[in-house]
Amino acid sequence: MTTFDFTNADSYILNCSTLLTELPVMERAQAAKDAGFSQVEFWWPFDGNPRPTSAEVDEFIASLNNAGVELKGLNFWAGNMAGGDRGMVSIKGAEADFAANVDIVVEIGRRTGCRAFNALYGLRTEGQTPEEQDEVAVANLKLAADAVAAIDGTVLVEPVSGAEDYPLKRASDAAEVVDRVRDQGVGNIAVLADFFHMSINGDDVAAVIEADAAKFGHIQIADAAGRGAPGTGELPLQDWINRSYELGYTGSIALEYKQDRATAFEWLAN
Repeated sequence: MTTFDFTNADSYILNCSTLLTELPVMERAQAAKDAGFSQVEFWWPFDGNPRPTSAEVDEFIASLNNAGVELKGLNFWAGNMAGGDRGMVSIKGAEADFAANVDIVVEIGRRTGCRAFNALYGLRTEGQTPEEQDEVAVANLKLAADAVAAIDGTVLVEPVSGAEDYPLKRASDAAEVVDRVRDQGVGNIAVLADFFHMSINGDDVAAVIEADAAKFGHIQIADAAGRGAPGTGELPLQDWINRSYELGYTGSIALEYKQDRATAFEWLAN
């Protein structure tokens, strides 16, 4: 069984898209290292552009290498997140951009060793039926999983809170999508268990852990209410993490909370 040190920054993956946001994206890997972290993850780091240039990709990878941190998680292109998008997997008409993005993600994974890739599902969209969108999503997820299989990667599917038109609210919603893709002969796809989103959306997180912890592809945490650091809210995050490992989870724990840089890591010293 994996043992987990809750007070050691190096035990965690730091999400550099929710934390250290006072800094430009290309400076965050070094700031993470300076804060004591050696593992990082990012949302898509190219301002919503599905097809960054080779020079932009090189700059991103250099920022990781120069800082001496490992990239452990990366989101596929998710549209304009700042403008309200929450993924492009299920959006009809975006298939070509998504496919091009998959190729770039695979390149980044090959060059960095990253093997976990989060595919945000996308919002229900006017003029597209749920059935049409779900069909597009299965095709896109299969394409992505087949592509990252070449580097032993896994595609992750995440329940998300805070966006009414995002259809995957609970862990069971994400698991249903995973099952539909697996029915296409795909094995390297799993649920991303974000304990904050699951809790906010009304999941009985402890019960989900009891049933499915061994099948989680990745775990992310933030406290609730507020989406701050562990200890700023009321969630029993340490208990949930311990139990997940006891029941067979073998992955890492990512910090995907939101807090100012000055106070974000004070809890680790306690």
